[in-house]
Amino acid sequence: MGFRSKLFLPGSVAVMIQAENLEVVYATGTRALASTTIAFARGRFTVLLGASGAGKSTLLRALNGLVRPTAGRIEVDGIGPLCSGRVMRMHRRRTGMVFQQHQLIGRASVLRNVLTGRLGYHSGLRTLFPLATAEKRLALDAIERVDLIEYALRRADQLSGGQQQRVGIARALVQEPTLILADEPIASLDPATADRVLGLLHAICKADGITAIISLHQLEFACRYADHVVGLADGSVVFNGPPARLGPAEIRRIYGTAGPLAVEESDVQLQPRTGTYA
Repeated sequence: MGFRSKLFLPGSVAVMIQAENLEVVYATGTRALASTTIAFARGRFTVLLGASGAGKSTLLRALNGLVRPTAGRIEVDGIGPLCSGRVMRMHRRRTGMVFQQHQLIGRASVLRNVLTGRLGYHSGLRTLFPLATAEKRLALDAIERVDLIEYALRRADQLSGGQQQRVGIARALVQEPTLILADEPIASLDPATADRVLGLLHAICKADGITAIISLHQLEFACRYADHVVGLADGSVVFNGPPARLGPAEIRRIYGTAGPLAVEESDVQLQPRTGTYA
């Protein structure tokens, strides 16, 4: 049974995951994330937007236990609070993670890399043996969905950066996730490739009803693809709303004096999504 956020979303909106008074302070004393209370709606494509060091990657990684909070808690629909190793493993099994640096095994084939997304469903001993034929079919289906089927047996380190990122998306898909977290997935890509990769991820999440939380620093892509934007600056949430509400004042709060201060209203009204992956 799902739960409703009693604080953050309208009663008719189902919550997928929420953080309450979440705070991250590193051993050096650096506060990477101020006390944050926020909820993410089921089926929504949410972008965490901000400059480098704003806290968006820290928040994203805390939602999957890759960063341990100093205070506060995280609660997930159908699982409850992430308060034990067993519950965290359940959460990670159904949460696909896409990384900026791909995290692929370079010498392994695309198929083998994608199959690693199934390891969370097996015991440590079982992973020593070949995975079942059904799981290989699942992996090949995921590879086909990201338009890489002709590269399935090619080594991952022979692919371009955009192709490697699509392998990362396929690896997340074989988990059959209900939630995908993507940490700056297009930061190292040129604008055209970034648009293709982000558009593909958006299309797949919408087709499958997967909740997605994506950290980005590019305003243009946030406005183009996000259903909802959470803007962060200096470890705090400074904007929480639809991209249509991102005006010059909101953009200044997110990016600060180093950001695009001269943005006009017309600059925020970007063209709608078009093309194959819209």
